Amino acid sequence: MEDDILETIPLRDELLSLWAQASGMVADMLQPGWKLWQCFIILGLVLLAWVLRRLAGDAMTRWMRNQTGRPKWQLRWLVIVRNRLGLVIFALLGWAVFLVMREVTWPSRSYLIGLAATMGTAWMVVSFVARLVRNPFLRKIVTWGLWIYVTLFYLGVLDKTRQLLNDLAIEFGTFRVSALGIVTALVAIGVLFAGARVLARTTASRISKNEDISPSMRVLVVKLVQIVLYVGAFFLGLKAVGFDLTGLAVLSGAIGVGLGFGLQKVVSNLVSGFIILLDKSIKPGDVITIGDTFGWINSLTARYVSITTRDGKEYLIPNEDLITGQVVNWSHSNSFVRLDIFFGTAYGDDPHLVRKVAIEAAVDTPRVLKSTPPVCHIVGFGDSSVDYILRFWIADPTQGLTNIRGNVYLALWDAFREAGISIPFPQREVRVLADAAGPQTPGD
Repeated sequence: MEDDILETIPLRDELLSLWAQASGMVADMLQPGWKLWQCFIILGLVLLAWVLRRLAGDAMTRWMRNQTGRPKWQLRWLVIVRNRLGLVIFALLGWAVFLVMREVTWPSRSYLIGLAATMGTAWMVVSFVARLVRNPFLRKIVTWGLWIYVTLFYLGVLDKTRQLLNDLAIEFGTFRVSALGIVTALVAIGVLFAGARVLARTTASRISKNEDISPSMRVLVVKLVQIVLYVGAFFLGLKAVGFDLTGLAVLSGAIGVGLGFGLQKVVSNLVSGFIILLDKSIKPGDVITIGDTFGWINSLTARYVSITTRDGKEYLIPNEDLITGQVVNWSHSNSFVRLDIFFGTAYGDDPHLVRKVAIEAAVDTPRVLKSTPPVCHIVGFGDSSVDYILRFWIADPTQGLTNIRGNVYLALWDAFREAGISIPFPQREVRVLADAAGPQTPGD
């Protein structure tokens, strides 16, 4: 009990000291004189920067709407600059007023303005650098953490604030977590994540351009590099601020229990994704059919495969379904696909002529391969027609299968009509028979 009381006394003294220093600073600035005038000037610069930001922001928005030909990354950075025009304008105005006052009056009469301009510049730099952090929540933490840090640094109370946050701690036996450690860990992890993101994107770009690696292996290598970099950044961030990583053994045990009870599907999809990438059964660009879904693969992720159909729909198929279910890969070993269509002609037509006309019609159809010529065979004698099968090859299944079948059928129709070949259809004949019961006798 006495130890707890002794620990709270320094914390209370530090809070009172910080409060007294802040109160004294505010009271000093509110005294009549040049410090008060500098406060009014800074407030005027803030209002002027706000007005100019509204005017310049609207004009910049109208200008950007006409820049449709610019690359996306340039437009993205223009939006970032527009959203931070207030800080940019305030920093420029602050430095301009500070430099003018340094030339026309004593340096002490412009000290606070220079301090405000320095802090505004630091805030502006932090807001731009924080864009390297991709996660929005983590980006806000990094931004506000660095803003608070530079503010305390330039106000000269950083050491006292650091000591105060270090005293705000939770202890369980030998385990101690302070507010300073948590804040430092979040900022460090955010910065390391930003560096890992830049490194991962650079590595992924180089791997994607390497033609010696198969597409599936490129995806696998990129995923492994991203996992290693982000996990390494997380643990390095914790280690850099003094966290004991041995305590994560309890967390790993809890994750193992969670996997055993409720995350089987998630783990199954993750493992299935690595299997798909390793065995190269499918890869980006392949044309596949799974169930009633026909389309080509856009991307392979750790949990699902993105498939786009001909009608523009994008299906997210879990990796487990591709491992356990039946998948038709139209372009597994090569992009050549054979298609079959069936038709029938009348018994009075010469089958030799029918086969010749059908093959010529298929050859003249766009997208049908001429290097592997079509073939036509009789497959049976039906009730009202001689049945044929026409087989042909294409090399671009991503362009669709139904449309090429329709084009070949249309070519057959035109060719048969020109050659006088008829396509029969079933006909039914109905006969009305006389009454076979015989004449009726009276009394029946």
